[in-house]
Amino acid sequence: QVQLVESGGGLVQAGGSLRLSCLASGGTFSNYGMGWFRQAPGKEREFVAAITRLGSRTNHADSVKGRFTISRDNAKSTVYLQMNSLKPEDTAVYYCARDRTVGLHTRGADYDYWGQGTQVTVSS
Repeated sequence: QVQLVESGGGLVQAGGSLRLSCLASGGTFSNYGMGWFRQAPGKEREFVAAITRLGSRTNHADSVKGRFTISRDNAKSTVYLQMNSLKPEDTAVYYCARDRTVGLHTRGADYDYWGQGTQVTVSS
């Protein structure tokens, strides 16, 4: 049984930084790409970033490009999302998810396991 557990969310002022972590258990972590998504109140879930199974390639949404960075440590079965220069519009619940294959997909339907989410709130 695959489980994904996010951590690292919280309240931060605009311009600040947070690093989210997602610890995976079950399955072989390095066989799959991973992604981060977010959902703000009243809005649809949106893609944030994705990384291939070995971490050689990444993809970031235009809205976070240059501010957020996805990375992974396969030895620790963990994927990270470093978030810098945070804006109030980044406020959302952030979810990590496991890609069905090697990675870089942007659609939620291409992911089969999801974490429970971690709240990120950016105050102005």
